[in-house]
Amino acid sequence: MNSNTKSIVLASVAVLSWSTVATAFKIALSQLTYFEMLLVACITAFMIFTVWMTVERKWGQLRKVSPKLWGTFALLGLLNPVCYYLVLFKSYSFLPAQVAQPINYMWPIVLLVLLAIFDKQPIPGRKYIGMVMSLGGVAFISLGGKGITGDLSPVGLGLAAFSALLWATYWMFNNRLKDSVDECVSLFLSFLFGTVYMCIAACFMPVDISSWSGILAGMYIGGFEIGIPFICFGMAIRITSNPALINQMCYLSPFMSLFFIAVILGEPIMLTTYIGLFLIVAGIVYNQYFAVPSGKPKRQLS
Repeated sequence: MNSNTKSIVLASVAVLSWSTVATAFKIALSQLTYFEMLLVACITAFMIFTVWMTVERKWGQLRKVSPKLWGTFALLGLLNPVCYYLVLFKSYSFLPAQVAQPINYMWPIVLLVLLAIFDKQPIPGRKYIGMVMSLGGVAFISLGGKGITGDLSPVGLGLAAFSALLWATYWMFNNRLKDSVDECVSLFLSFLFGTVYMCIAACFMPVDISSWSGILAGMYIGGFEIGIPFICFGMAIRITSNPALINQMCYLSPFMSLFFIAVILGEPIMLTTYIGLFLIVAGIVYNQYFAVPSGKPKRQLS
């Protein structure tokens, strides 16, 4: 198997994993609170990244991490996994999976705004077209969601949008470190601090993780939302000669997710969900590949 074929296989594992997690979130939330779910998922993901550090023989690189970078990762670990996933999981407790998942997927659009504000990267005029398309998609999904559960929770919609903001913020700051810290070490340190924070918080919160089905659901999320797909996708990007193709495969995930939501959760998928999700993804793809003036490099957001 050549490197390009292997990269496609690895990316497919990541995409398939991410396609199932919206369904897994709702199942886990029927057994655990959103805090308990994240506690189990964090510990699971941290164990996976610990094994990855060992397999990749990266432990020696920890000695190269400066005290300042340790402090940076202490803050990043609070942002992701703690704040991001707590907000994301809580949004799923308020909303149908087919509504919460696409709104969270808007993070590349939010990232454009953050880069304009903090990195002084002006937004090209043509990219506003993609932003409007994606926002229109959110409007379609929100309107259609009313047909599933009645009026949608404004709190849930706000949390789903806020989760996109948190992930875009994490991506922006973490991306600045990519030349300073190995990706494997970066994920390990973020989840080291994140897991420590969650364990400390668990000492002061009521936690009842007595359901094996809940524990297994939380472990699945830690493994197949965070650990395994992050590793597989990162490896796929490293070994492929066509990173654009690997990035584009990510856009299959939210559409495949609707299949699992319909079959396993039994949510009737509204026509407006399909239209809205198409508009969100189309807006992101347009901004990433078509809104950049010719001759200028296109920035990968995945």
